[in-house]
Amino acid sequence: MQIRQLSLHQDQPERDQLATLQTLAPQLLLVFAAPAYFGRGRLLLSLEAALPGCVVLGCSTAGEIAHHGVEEGCAVLTAIRFGSTRVASATTLLKDMQDSQAAGQRLATALQADDLQLLLLLAPGTDINGTALLDGLQQVLGDAVPVVGGMAADDGRFCQTFTLHQSTWHDQQLVAVGLYGQQLQVGHGSCGGWTTFGPARQVSRCQQNILYELDGAPALEVYKRYLGEYASGLPGSGLLFPFAMLGRSGEDQGVIRTILGVNEQDGSLTLAGELASGSLLKLMHAGTDSLVRGAEQSAGHARLSGAEHEDSLALLVSCVGRKLVMGDRVDEEVEAVADILGKQVVLAGFYSNGEISPFAVGQPSRLHNQTMTITTLREITQTD
Repeated sequence: MQIRQLSLHQDQPERDQLATLQTLAPQLLLVFAAPAYFGRGRLLLSLEAALPGCVVLGCSTAGEIAHHGVEEGCAVLTAIRFGSTRVASATTLLKDMQDSQAAGQRLATALQADDLQLLLLLAPGTDINGTALLDGLQQVLGDAVPVVGGMAADDGRFCQTFTLHQSTWHDQQLVAVGLYGQQLQVGHGSCGGWTTFGPARQVSRCQQNILYELDGAPALEVYKRYLGEYASGLPGSGLLFPFAMLGRSGEDQGVIRTILGVNEQDGSLTLAGELASGSLLKLMHAGTDSLVRGAEQSAGHARLSGAEHEDSLALLVSCVGRKLVMGDRVDEEVEAVADILGKQVVLAGFYSNGEISPFAVGQPSRLHNQTMTITTLREITQTD
């Protein structure tokens, strides 16, 4: 398994830099880029032509993660050449939010195979039900095949996001790549670092991922009351105060939900994933130090034995809300991950509107918000 990575900026000679990837002859190219790149399109159109036979997959972001740290306003290209792992991709258009589950089923059906080891999914970051999408995938694949990735972002604006497949990008496109074969070793980690505050509130009325009432009152009214001066910045300020999903008895389930939109007319909140009527929610907040500790825990869970001695990849999908909280210190969580995983592990990823990953190896994939999810990949050799 060989990996090369480039960070491209608007004023750099893209053709010359792409030549360094061509010599690798990769089977997979991951592209995580600022939203502006999807408006111009010049770089994106050139990738498939520059790398014939390579699967090109990517999305718009709220910040790009490269091996050297966090970027903004650039395109991070990570080219991967596998030794024996087979790569295949699929795409489908999302008709509307109600199509989320069926869209997941369509992607899974296209990529299903007995030797499928991992499915990497990139989805639109608005007007989607992430829980239903993952349910659709798992109805076809089962829980044994890990699904990882996340929802595209647009710098926290929640207006229009994009995904990329080959030389085509779209704001309603779901893209996925399957990795196949017995030589692939995979690790997972997903941790947050957020702290709950205030009383638990019961979900008294909801429909899938639309929250209408908490404790019998309009959800938006209750939420604004807690936010105080931050309420004027909704929905963006909601990234600073996500919900912890609790069980019916108040137990912590380790799942966080971010607000993707608000409806002033009916007083509802649109969350990234589904809720259950009668369940309990608590507001959360965090500081930089606690979020960095969460990233360290995630890296510890995802670390693979032997990966520090040879090229391997760590896919980092972190939440835009974490980036907003950490501000100028956002590099610290990526640096913490690098320290734990080792210098030979190449880091690539993005800040997202939602993350998809198991908590750890052997557990089913879940939709997360406000977490640092890490998927580590390496190919096992005969010496292992």
